Amino acid sequence: MQTHSDAPEIIERVAALDVGKAEVVCCVRVPGPGGRRMQEVRTVTTMTAALLALGDWLAGLGVTRVVMEATSDYWRAPFYLLEDRCETWLVNAKDVKHLPGRPKTDRLDAVWLCKVAERQMLRPSFVPPPAIRQLRDLTRYRVDLVETRTAEKQRVEKLLEDALIKLSVVVSDLFGVSGRAIMAALIAGERDPVVLAELARGRLRAKTDSLVEALTGRFTDHHAFLLAQMLKRIDAITADIATVQVRIDAQIAPFAPAVARLDEIPGVGAAAAQMIVAEIGLDMSRFPTPAHLASWARFAPGVSESAGRKKGAAGTGHGNRYLARALGEAAIGASRTDTFLGERYRRIARRRGKKRAIVAVGRSILVIVWALLCDDDAHFIDLGADYHASRTNPQRRVRNHVRELQALGYTVTLNPAA
Repeated sequence: MQTHSDAPEIIERVAALDVGKAEVVCCVRVPGPGGRRMQEVRTVTTMTAALLALGDWLAGLGVTRVVMEATSDYWRAPFYLLEDRCETWLVNAKDVKHLPGRPKTDRLDAVWLCKVAERQMLRPSFVPPPAIRQLRDLTRYRVDLVETRTAEKQRVEKLLEDALIKLSVVVSDLFGVSGRAIMAALIAGERDPVVLAELARGRLRAKTDSLVEALTGRFTDHHAFLLAQMLKRIDAITADIATVQVRIDAQIAPFAPAVARLDEIPGVGAAAAQMIVAEIGLDMSRFPTPAHLASWARFAPGVSESAGRKKGAAGTGHGNRYLARALGEAAIGASRTDTFLGERYRRIARRRGKKRAIVAVGRSILVIVWALLCDDDAHFIDLGADYHASRTNPQRRVRNHVRELQALGYTVTLNPAA
């Protein structure tokens, strides 16, 4: 039984917003006469002037905390306009449990959210400060541009396959110097495979015979037109990526020391370090422990169990896809190195598979990131690929192998090597 002293402290002056695209329903609860709670509900538009007026009204009532659900991107306008005036919380809609059988309207949702908030039954979601938000917009846009360019490159390869041009079979990088020279010649009207093969550069010249075979196809003016448009689009996107990168470099300058420390982690390059800083910020006080950060990023193993039996796939949720992408790429990069993280990947991949190994190494990287960002003087020191092997008891390994052989029906005699 919960005693009166254990009950959560009531927030005296609190407001809750049910945010929509065109309207915001605001419920305010403040102290009233006789110790009663007074409640008022207003509906305003999401236009800037109306939201500023709403902020003035809340300030006049002495509201100390404003709570709103994360509804699509519509929460941004009221959050940005109110965050400098009072404590503003963005909460996960899943945390706000609706009473069964209660009618659902915007007004009732705002009232219910306000009642739950005043009893401090909600947790705020992580919303980075403005400087990190701007950096996040840029790094995410860079990722989106890269994805768009990759999709366009795939269309080029598909178009060449349609024209029976098997260039990607011989050329490792279709958009390298040799590949672009050959495609430019195709657009210009050259169809002789021998002449096209002579455009190869570097080590690719040793594959002239294979190139001649790959370039023997049915490339028409129709393909040339489409290929020209696709290459123009790829070049334009590449230029846009470079422009955005220049802007990112300027925005990341105040955080350059943190980015440099993260760049020391195996598999984490400059771009991945920038992405990680943009997604989680530098203030690790928001995440009391590395486990909190891993849970927020959905890189912690999930457990769903009932009556002693595990249920479902024990998935970790969707999480932050941009952060997951950066950690996944970093984990794959680390797997190719002769480091502690590389050996950790290989040990787990042998037992659990490559996908689980990527998630496990990604979580390890996230733990290292948390430690580096918590201490400005901290630097990454690799434990070495032999970390686990050097700490394994040889006698225990021998005993385990002997037991396995005995379980298979063998009699084992051990003779020390000379």
